[in-house]
Amino acid sequence: MPYIVLCVSFAFAGGIVGRVKGSSFLLWFLISGVLPVLGLVAAIAYRYETDELRRQCPGCGKVVKLHDALCTRCGTELEFPAVAIVPESARPRAAVSRR
Repeated sequence: MPYIVLCVSFAFAGGIVGRVKGSSFLLWFLISGVLPVLGLVAAIAYRYETDELRRQCPGCGKVVKLHDALCTRCGTELEFPAVAIVPESARPRAAVSRR
């Protein structure tokens, strides 16, 4: 019983860390639940999805990650671009207006 509580605790921690980094909660929940300590360490070491460079698909105009070889919307094969779009994390946040 203590092992199950330990696995579930690590699973929730790994899922939350994975979601904060922009990945799937369920994926990191399962990984951290099956491999309690290693799963959580992997979730912590995983990259932030918002730090990835992006590019625009010439076929449909969707902005995709730079490392994608195919557009996820239209299936166009993407060539490596000369210019990349800044990551989501580098964009300035809009000022919140107060009423």
